[in-house]
Amino acid sequence: MDDRYRHISRVAREAIQKRNWPVVHQGADELIKHYPKDPEGHFLLGLVEKASQGPRRASDCFEQALKLDATRYDAAIELADQYVNAMRNSEAVALLRDYEEHLSNSPRYLDMAATIYTTLGMSEQAWPLYLKANELQPDIDLFKANLASCAVYVGQIEKAEEIYRSLLEKHPQHQRNHYHISRLRTVTSTAHIEEMLAILDQTQAPPERNVFLYYALGKEYEDLEEWDNAFKYYKAGADAISSVANYDIEQDLSIIDAIIDSCDAEWLSQPIQTERTQSTPIFVLGLPRTGSTLVERIISNHSEVVSIGETQHLESLIRLKSGLGSQERMNADMIVAAANEDQSSLAKDYYDAIKYQVADSPLFLEKMPYNFLYAGFIAKTFPEAKIVYVKRNPLDACFAMYKQVFTWAYKFSYRLADLATYYIAHIRLLEHYQSVLGSRLITVEYERMVENQEQETRDLLDLLGLPFEAQCLDFANNQAASTTASSVQVRQPIHARSIEKWTHFKSDLEPLRQRLEAAGIRC
Repeated sequence: MDDRYRHISRVAREAIQKRNWPVVHQGADELIKHYPKDPEGHFLLGLVEKASQGPRRASDCFEQALKLDATRYDAAIELADQYVNAMRNSEAVALLRDYEEHLSNSPRYLDMAATIYTTLGMSEQAWPLYLKANELQPDIDLFKANLASCAVYVGQIEKAEEIYRSLLEKHPQHQRNHYHISRLRTVTSTAHIEEMLAILDQTQAPPERNVFLYYALGKEYEDLEEWDNAFKYYKAGADAISSVANYDIEQDLSIIDAIIDSCDAEWLSQPIQTERTQSTPIFVLGLPRTGSTLVERIISNHSEVVSIGETQHLESLIRLKSGLGSQERMNADMIVAAANEDQSSLAKDYYDAIKYQVADSPLFLEKMPYNFLYAGFIAKTFPEAKIVYVKRNPLDACFAMYKQVFTWAYKFSYRLADLATYYIAHIRLLEHYQSVLGSRLITVEYERMVENQEQETRDLLDLLGLPFEAQCLDFANNQAASTTASSVQVRQPIHARSIEKWTHFKSDLEPLRQRLEAAGIRC
């Protein structure tokens, strides 16, 4: 190419680093005008559209760049990213697989491809790409942090700890990395606690900027059985989030009310035409931190079942089905609108989004607690689906949620009063589903599973129509990646240490207990 082309391209790419999108746009337009058969202009325009939240136009640009030059791996990985946003997951995976071998000298796109794999629940495929990106550019903090997260997902706990410690050597006050380290092991000394307390003292940051340190301190004090200090810092973290969350629990309660009103027995009895999917789904759901990951690992250790982990596909499709635009993930109006729409394509659309993970397995399992809200939609549109609800002692369940940092959901969990109100509403929804779904809703009690794993596992597999396999008892040896909040714990043998843990915090949780028992919920 001539000097003019090189100059336009160089100026545009320098502008990308500065996020000066008008200059990038100008360069892209000039290249497309004067060099219409060259992919560079279309690629640059795709980046502009991506930055301006124009996914369809961005996809068109990256597709055009690839048509003009099929070797443009950068356009291929960017296009895969756009396909994921559009739930065209199988196409995204195909692109990643086709272009992996072309990324060996591009740490940026190795990291990006690995992140897409992780988003798609394919951490095992992401792991070698993250490793290669870090090998090529070992001093990039983002690449290191991504590798550490993936290490946790694939069970490389020692490697994760090594990386997080190296990051803390460089940035000793990085709160999130202190939090990540705190979750990797059960601590036996106050060494790390003293480091974190010193940071709080040195920085004097406002509470909302100390959230991850508060939760890390709570967790480590709990490891040391210093219950009062543990609760003190859990509460500090929850209070800090609540102070900036702009959350009104009435929004969540209205969703539950809308589900009960819309997904009633008459609605469920109305027949719809659905295409039978190649594989039968098992949905494991319930409140978070109630043992759903344990149940998932037990079932997915069966030879006939493959787990697809946690996805947001079902909720996204219901939201899309409603036809309503909103910045909220879900609201009552969306539930009502979606319930009034034709449900016949929902199962196929969902299967299309996950079939790259399922292959020819006769059964696949999704473990997404939030899907409990949508059990009615599942029952109506997947007539062959198995629905497994996991329950746990109410106070253990509520406290386990209270001490967990959730990134995008469960905002009701940061105030004990909200927790009580939501839990009571959740039980009301559970009772509704028990009445309209009957035996289709399979209930697993966490405590009974822990106390009598073999018999409970046999009973559960029988309800799922599966023959007993002894390997289901050895779930801790399941080598599959886990991206849940329990990604470290799932690799440990079954234990009873979490049963009645709330009793160590009895006085602090007394108002919660009183609210639940006043509503008729036995604790």
